Amino acid sequence: MKKKLMTGVAIAALTALTATATTAQESLVIGADVDAGTLDPRLARDTTAYRVANLISAGLVHMTPSLEAVPDLAESWESPSPTTVVFTLREGLTFSDGSPLTAEDVAYTFETITDPDFNSPARGLFTPIDSIDIVDDLTVRFNLSAPYAPLLSYLDIGIVPSDYAENGGDMALEPIGAGPMVLQSWTRGSEIVLAASDSYWAGAPEVGELTLQVVGDNSARAQAFEAGDLDVIQSPLSPNDIQRYAADESVGSEIMAGLGVTYLNFNTADPLLADPQMRQALAMLVDQDTIVNQIYQGVDQVASSVILPSSWAFDAEVRQPTFDMAGAVAMLAELGWSDSDGDGVLDRDGETLSIELSTHSEDPNRVQSVEYLQAVFQSAGIDTSVRITDWPSFSTGYVQQGEHQIALLGWLRITDPDRMLFSQLTTGGGLNWGGYSNTRVDELLLTGRTALDQDARAAAYREAAQIIAEELPYYIISYQGYQLFYDPETVSVVETSPRGGFRGLIGMGASE
Repeated sequence: MKKKLMTGVAIAALTALTATATTAQESLVIGADVDAGTLDPRLARDTTAYRVANLISAGLVHMTPSLEAVPDLAESWESPSPTTVVFTLREGLTFSDGSPLTAEDVAYTFETITDPDFNSPARGLFTPIDSIDIVDDLTVRFNLSAPYAPLLSYLDIGIVPSDYAENGGDMALEPIGAGPMVLQSWTRGSEIVLAASDSYWAGAPEVGELTLQVVGDNSARAQAFEAGDLDVIQSPLSPNDIQRYAADESVGSEIMAGLGVTYLNFNTADPLLADPQMRQALAMLVDQDTIVNQIYQGVDQVASSVILPSSWAFDAEVRQPTFDMAGAVAMLAELGWSDSDGDGVLDRDGETLSIELSTHSEDPNRVQSVEYLQAVFQSAGIDTSVRITDWPSFSTGYVQQGEHQIALLGWLRITDPDRMLFSQLTTGGGLNWGGYSNTRVDELLLTGRTALDQDARAAAYREAAQIIAEELPYYIISYQGYQLFYDPETVSVVETSPRGGFRGLIGMGASE
C-alpha cells in the first residue's frame, strides 16, 4: 500500500515494537495532528510538546511501560525519612551543548516549576516540596512538607540547564537538554526535526533523525501515510480512516490502552447543576457504547469510574450511572421538570430546561461526541446548545474561568490516581474548574497522596471513586486508547506501552 516501508526500529512507535529487522535507520517521519506549544519540559501543556520534550530532555527517572520508576539521570535514590528523598546523579552527565549537568541544575528545574510566577502546569504535582538542598555536585535532597507517595512517578520531567536558562537561553524555542535527541530545527506549524544525541548517558538512539510532521487535517494526514510521506500515524484519525485501515490487511494496526480519560466536567457552581441528582439524570443520557464504538471506533474503552482499570486502585464494583433514557426522564420529573405546555421541551415554574455542551474544535471525535449528546439530550426534552471553539478559547478563556455548564475534556498521563484527582477534585484545587467540594473526598484524596502503604492508598481512592460516581462532578465517558498504523511486512511482534511517548520510536522503548 505504501511506497515507503518502515524499518523495525520505526515501528517501535509510541509502543515499543519488536521487529524482524534490527538494523538502524537513518530517519523516521511521524505524522502529528498539532504542533507543540513549547519545547520547555517545565511548560509542556499539550501532547506534542510533552512527547518532543521527552526526547530532548531527560528526567531523574523514567517510567517503564509497566509504570515503574527506574533510573535515568539519577543513578539511585533513598529515603532516610518519610519526608526526605536523596538522589545521586550519574557521573559525567552533560547537556547536549557539552556543559556538565549537576545537582544545581536539578534544584533549579524544580525551584522554577514550583515558583507560582513561572506558571508551570506541573506545579501542582510538586507543591509538597518544601525545599531542595544541593549536597554536592552529584547529590540533591528533596525535603517534603509531608509524605508524598506519587513523587517518583512525576520525576520524569526533563532537567534543564540552569546557566543557559538564566542567561537568556530560550528553552521554549531553542531547548538544550540531556535526552537522547537534540533539536535540529523547528518550523512552527509545519515540522520539528530532531537528531540523535551522542551525549545521552545511555548512548545514541538507533534512529539518526526524527521528523515530526504536523498535518492538522486528519484525512490529509492519512493520505500522506498512504503516499509514503509518513512512516507512522496514530489517532486522532477520522472514524472512516480508522475503519478502513483496520479492515485493510496490507496495513498493520495496534490499539493500545492508554493512561487517559475522556470525560464530562460538570460545573457544580452552576445553579442548575449544583444538585447531584440533576447531574445523575444528565449522566444517564450519555450513551457511552455509541460514542466509544461508533465515534471512537472501539479504540477507547467504556469507562466505569474515575480510576483507570490498569491501576492498582481500580475497583470493578464502583460504577457510575449508565445510559438509561427512561430513567433519566423519570429522575428529571422527580426534580420537577416536565413538558407542561406540550412543546416537547421540559420546563419548571415557567423556566425552560436549557443546557450548553462545549468542547474544542481541534479534536473531531470530541466535536462529534458533543453533537451526538446534543441530539440525545434534545430527545429527552432538554433545550441543548453546543459551543465549539479553538482550544485556547475553550480551555483558558472559558472552562478555566468556570463559565461552562458541561464541558467535554480529556486528561492524559495518569501514571498515578493522584495526578488527576488531587488537583481537580479537592476543594480549591488548582485545576478544579467545576468548583466541586466534598470534605470527605478531600480527606480521602489527601490520604491517597500521603500514605506510603499502597493498600491504604487503594482503599482511599476506591472510597473516593464511589462518592464521585454518585455525586458526579465528572462523568468519565471512556478510557482513552491509541490507534497506531504501520506496515506489517517489517513488524512481527507488537508490545504496547500505555504512555504514548516517542522513545520507543528511536529504539528506546523499554525506557518509555
